[in-house]
Amino acid sequence: MNEANTHQKEGQPKKSQLNDDQPEIFAISPLIRFTLLSLYLALVLPLPALAPASLRLQLSLALLVGLLGLVSALSEQVRTSEADLSVGYPLWCAWGLRRGWRIRWNELNALVPIRTSQGGTVFYLQTKQLNHQLLPQRIEQFEQCLQQIQDRGGIDTTKVGRLTPAWTYQLLLGLSVLMLVGEGLTALSIWKGWIALPAGYGI
Repeated sequence: MNEANTHQKEGQPKKSQLNDDQPEIFAISPLIRFTLLSLYLALVLPLPALAPASLRLQLSLALLVGLLGLVSALSEQVRTSEADLSVGYPLWCAWGLRRGWRIRWNELNALVPIRTSQGGTVFYLQTKQLNHQLLPQRIEQFEQCLQQIQDRGGIDTTKVGRLTPAWTYQLLLGLSVLMLVGEGLTALSIWKGWIALPAGYGI
């Protein structure tokens, strides 16, 4: 009985091995997602309410379409596995966005830095066939992803950093929240009759 149980345990894969076989997913940083979504809402939410009645329906539909597009774009994911590195989107939105890409670890050749007009640096993954793919720099657990690229792809990633410092998104998020609060207070004031709008406008 014990011998049979021993053979059964030996034939089962170890838990760590099962985890290693599963691809690891790195999504866009929550700070960046919330910041861009808040900014979008702060900029466009007042438009349908302040527009003439004949345009409110069209603007509301356009707002929803734009919000869906932004959420889809912010759903980009980086996947790492034992065999390759890939970038893509979830199935619910992949059909409407640009195609992703996939590079096997043994195809990686180098990281190519490119300076941007804003003073930052982006990095392209270069393959041995001299194909180039942009390395996402706005993902969560970015350092862990870079370590996997270095360990599995054999290229130095120590000089790679985030494209934009976190404080810039924190500042923008704070301003967006203040805009939303101000717009909410304005809408409340109009609803209570504390602020009068010109004829033909209203909430």
